[in-house]
Amino acid sequence: MSSLAGKTLFITGASRGIGLAIALRAARDGANIVIAAKSVVPNPKLPGTIHTAAAAIEAAGGRALALQVDIREETQVRAAVAEAAEHFGGIDIVVNNASAIWLAGTAETPMKRFDLMHQVNTRGTFLVTQSCLPYLRQADNPHVLMLSPPPNLDPKWFAPHTAYTIAKYGMSLCVLGMSAEFAALGIAVNALWPRTVIATAAIGMIDGVRAEQCRTPEIVADAAHVILCRRARDFTGHFAIDEEILQQSGVTEFDRYAVQAGASLMPDLFLD
Repeated sequence: MSSLAGKTLFITGASRGIGLAIALRAARDGANIVIAAKSVVPNPKLPGTIHTAAAAIEAAGGRALALQVDIREETQVRAAVAEAAEHFGGIDIVVNNASAIWLAGTAETPMKRFDLMHQVNTRGTFLVTQSCLPYLRQADNPHVLMLSPPPNLDPKWFAPHTAYTIAKYGMSLCVLGMSAEFAALGIAVNALWPRTVIATAAIGMIDGVRAEQCRTPEIVADAAHVILCRRARDFTGHFAIDEEILQQSGVTEFDRYAVQAGASLMPDLFLD
């Protein structure tokens, strides 16, 4: 399969950044996109709302359903999934993109931040996937994709921000468990992580990172497209890196993804 035409994608955090880029790439194929995110009014610090995302998706050739959802709230998630499935006639793909970040040590991490990261990253991923499962069972080529890193137990990835690492790896552990659990059902569960830091609002949380050291979200979107077009039964349980996935599909030139061509790129967290 080389196209997502007619497929329905339920994407969390799709109002901006990587989530929106994945949505727009699928929209160019003619996919249906469910934008499950919180932002409904413009924020000068965080551009993009579910409504601006919907307009961009439809302009790109897709169909959009904008739903205000806080994935920490079970009733909201289950209602959004049911509405999405009714609106588009099912759900084929889930992209667990929504994530909370707080890069600080133990003493500098308020429990409110700890709870937020775990509720959004690990619990939110689990809840959204669980809620979509009945519809994925009925899909022709069902995929679940987490935007999370390969698990790496080197203490250097824990020491500077233990709380965030645990919360982010929670998403990755969902891949480990669910890919095995759902294998007999033919539901693919994979993770995707960028080789370099991506220019999104989150880079403001990483000390010393400048935009020119980053790639654009489009590289992750193109890599996600490759994964989601694969036969689900043949590709599951993988912790994919965007650059490697694209190389495997024949991409050899990556300068077009750079914010500033020729600039030195910063590797992303959790990759040796």
